[in-house]
Amino acid sequence: MERQPSASEAAPAAPALFAWGANSYGQLGLGHKEDVLLPQQLTDFCEPRCVRKISGGGGHSIIVTDGGGLFVCGLNKDGQLGLGHTEDVLCFTFCKSLRGCPIQQVACGWDFTIMLTENGQVLSCGSNSFGQLGVPPGPRRCVAPQAIEILREKVICVAAGLRHALAATVSGIVFQWGTGLASSGRRLCPEQTLPLFLTAEEPSRVTGLENSKAICVLAGSAHSASLTDAGELYVWGSNKHGQLAMQAAFLLMPQKIEAHCFQSEKVTAAWSGWTHLVAQTETGKVFTWGRADYGQLGRKMETQEGWKLEKQDSSRPCARPRNSTPSSLPCLMGAVEISCGSEHNLAVIGGACYSWGWNEHGMCGDGTEATVWTPKPVQVLRSAPALLVGCGAGHSLALCQLPGQPALGEDLNVTYHPSAAEDTESQEALDKEKLEGKTEISTQSHPDKSRSEGL
Repeated sequence: MERQPSASEAAPAAPALFAWGANSYGQLGLGHKEDVLLPQQLTDFCEPRCVRKISGGGGHSIIVTDGGGLFVCGLNKDGQLGLGHTEDVLCFTFCKSLRGCPIQQVACGWDFTIMLTENGQVLSCGSNSFGQLGVPPGPRRCVAPQAIEILREKVICVAAGLRHALAATVSGIVFQWGTGLASSGRRLCPEQTLPLFLTAEEPSRVTGLENSKAICVLAGSAHSASLTDAGELYVWGSNKHGQLAMQAAFLLMPQKIEAHCFQSEKVTAAWSGWTHLVAQTETGKVFTWGRADYGQLGRKMETQEGWKLEKQDSSRPCARPRNSTPSSLPCLMGAVEISCGSEHNLAVIGGACYSWGWNEHGMCGDGTEATVWTPKPVQVLRSAPALLVGCGAGHSLALCQLPGQPALGEDLNVTYHPSAAEDTESQEALDKEKLEGKTEISTQSHPDKSRSEGL
């Protein structure tokens, strides 16, 4: 007679994907458009154990599987999902146009997507209003992935900001395209000529990095960064919130953040939000700096008044704010996964999923909409060790290892939310001026708008 498993025996652990936060366009893949304040488990749209990477943009999400397949959902007004149409998608859907073209990495901008194939080619889709797709001038959007032909050398890393993108090649050269940094540069450096890579709508080599070899690139709302094989971090662009750890208002050319800022240790990994950065060093220390008024840095500043830069030449020094100096967060020591949203963050430490920062739409997953000033474990996931995390502008996703089948009556503290049928009704996206107001990178003629719009 076949032996039946006892009540104390658990089924093998299995991974599952959870989503929470802003959901105005269905970017959580849960089949609806309501914000979610606590992590909810997604129904199976693919084999969870095959999830390799998780990425998010202004209102869309993308999952990369082990086989290089793409599952996409959310805002699709400009074709950023690469599905060949412009209707929002409420459940994760396989991107058929990339069948047979395995994807290695995806970088989601506000309303566009940059994809890196396993053979080192770069594809793009979505809005091209600012040249962020890196293709010859033409349509203002592209609804299906197309190759950026000008990038002839094999690419190893891509990044997408608000309205610009970057790529690092196998030989360590950095390319940038999209005009997202140009307006700030012209305003803050009125007497200087902007380098071509700040105004190019097709990939242009970033000058000033000739003596370094890039292994990773980063993009914020109006800044860029490059991590080298020597463990050095170079930054350029807007420094409005001290995110470049410098004194200049705007850096036209890349400048290295001095090693003493990281306690003289080499940087091994780095991530960027819209106006803040996070870096990890060779001993596992994690440093944060930049904008701090919504808890992005994981620590409360002595003053929350922040730092306002007046119109000035970028060569003129100004008072250096405390938040512009990288500072270590002991509670994040040894983090194995980190992801930055626009102004919130996720990290995996000792198997636990931590969150902190802006929480207006519940993206920190604690059931509230109150700012989370210091990294805290996401309690709903405490019994499900985190494997991967990914942030969109205002939403969060995590791949977690579910415990074995619990005994009868045992609570896992997770909610299973069945997907609804795919909604094909299109919804208008937030226009760019509203976003600029929210991220505070717009010209002075546009006042700040509500932070809750467009997510």
